[in-house]
Amino acid sequence: MTTKYMQNTSTTSLQDASDEFLIQKFKEGGKEVFDVLYHRHLPKVYKRVRYVIPESDVEDVTQEIFIAALKSLPSFRGDSQFATWLRTLTNHKVAEFYRKRTRKQEPRLAPLSDAAAKVTGSTSQSLEEHIYLQKALQNLPENYREVILLRFAEDMQFNEIAELMTQNLEATKSLFRRAITALRNQLEQ
Repeated sequence: MTTKYMQNTSTTSLQDASDEFLIQKFKEGGKEVFDVLYHRHLPKVYKRVRYVIPESDVEDVTQEIFIAALKSLPSFRGDSQFATWLRTLTNHKVAEFYRKRTRKQEPRLAPLSDAAAKVTGSTSQSLEEHIYLQKALQNLPENYREVILLRFAEDMQFNEIAELMTQNLEATKSLFRRAITALRNQLEQ
């Protein structure tokens, strides 16, 4: 019983540990700490991927991101925060997904009625809106897409986005407004 309590205590303390501490433990051979990193960052990665990848491929791409993270983590130098490194890895895997997709003969998108039948709890209208949003986001310049994803997919505040993008707060808000206007224009077309 004492051993079980000690394991629960160490798991709890790992939940509260910083990413940097967990990465150091991982590099020292504590492979189980990757599970904590995975569960901590999965919601944001999944949400980001869901904004830009067709619904049927979201889980596969998300899984590929974390497999790549697991393989690459030993070479993580800590020059940036782990979340930033993971976001960059996510962007690379999304780009890789689209490169592979265009190399193959691009499959036709399923009719919305078929897709709606496969998605539970979602109306065909909301699925259609999601598809339009994905296409509109793909047509935006990278900096516009990034500020929108940081704000909505990762729920970051403007001051956090400004710090991450090394801009002042007003420049970040201005970029966001331009990005939203461009997105709105894409959706109206």
